[in-house]
Amino acid sequence: MKTKSALPILFIVMFLVMVGFGIIIPVLPFYAKQIGANPTELGLLMSVYSLMQLIFAPIWGQVSDRIGRKPVMMIGIAGLAVSFFIQAISTTLWMLFVARIIGGILSSANMPTAMAYVADITTEENRGRGMGVVGAATGLGFVFGPAIGGIFSTISLSTPFYIASVSSFITLFLVFLLLKESKHDRTTSQVKKTSIWQAFNRSGSILFFVQLLISLSLSGLEATFAYFGAKEAGLDSTQLGYIFMIMGFGSAIVQGGLVGRLTKKYGDRAVIQGGMVVSAIGFGLILLVHSFTTAAIYLTIFGLGNGVIRPSVSSLITKTSTAGHGSATGLLSSFDSLGRIIGPTLGGWLFSVAFRLPYISGAIITIVALILFQVYRPQEKTVGSTNM
Repeated sequence: MKTKSALPILFIVMFLVMVGFGIIIPVLPFYAKQIGANPTELGLLMSVYSLMQLIFAPIWGQVSDRIGRKPVMMIGIAGLAVSFFIQAISTTLWMLFVARIIGGILSSANMPTAMAYVADITTEENRGRGMGVVGAATGLGFVFGPAIGGIFSTISLSTPFYIASVSSFITLFLVFLLLKESKHDRTTSQVKKTSIWQAFNRSGSILFFVQLLISLSLSGLEATFAYFGAKEAGLDSTQLGYIFMIMGFGSAIVQGGLVGRLTKKYGDRAVIQGGMVVSAIGFGLILLVHSFTTAAIYLTIFGLGNGVIRPSVSSLITKTSTAGHGSATGLLSSFDSLGRIIGPTLGGWLFSVAFRLPYISGAIITIVALILFQVYRPQEKTVGSTNM
């Protein structure tokens, strides 16, 4: 399948997947509370999803190396659709937990498979652009999804879950009809002999830890900025929604329009380094927030830097790993999930100690990631490439 025809289809698919996921974000806490969840149970409900993704993303990545990208992606999207439907009809807390566990296990197939698909259909020169397209779709999905969920929650708290389920089934149908398989049969016998952890080699392992640290610092910011913004600038929930929407648009534009050009001109390493420098500066600027305007500007600066890191790291991993593309991107998604499990708890604790600490520590963690990355010297793989 040609890159020019495949990437727009993949963009639409991942956008719809993330819209469906984003629809339930503003509703789930209130829905769980309505069913009877206390704050601790709500925290567990959120964490169990990320835990399942941590465990199963590498497994699905390796499965996609063996049987192909399209069937695994369809499994992941079907899992989301079923999970959303079960949540919509849930009347007890245990049903919500079952739905979140099912969703976490199956939907963990989506992101690593999408990134592996990009690696299959792009040359190494154009891979950064392809990964940026997936990142842009993800970012825009998270911009529109929560807004849709908030609007339809006025009908009932279960309505957004039904909408998310229907959206996921429609996406599944589109994948079945439009998305062609990208995996080469000639690599299957080779991939069967490899381990998930083959991607975690001596030099490449640093890339996974870089992604862990970046994800950890980002999720710490996401978990605490609402409190920080209210304290420092008097921001309410509506203003915060607009701020994160502006940040999301900025990040999506950079990922979809600039990442490919930058990586093609300067290389993945330079783009990752630049992204971390801008992210660290963004953390520092957040400490100076005092109004809606400054919050929007400073968070967008942070988002621009942070937004180019993940697609560039994904691109570099698929270029240097001797494991299958799915195994490498699956393991990367697992490290990303680990950061999202640790980050909110760590950020909340730091905020309780001193309300500026999550952003000071975020800048420090990003600088540590930058230093670690300087140690990394990739060795280009010489075999097993599946580029088209």
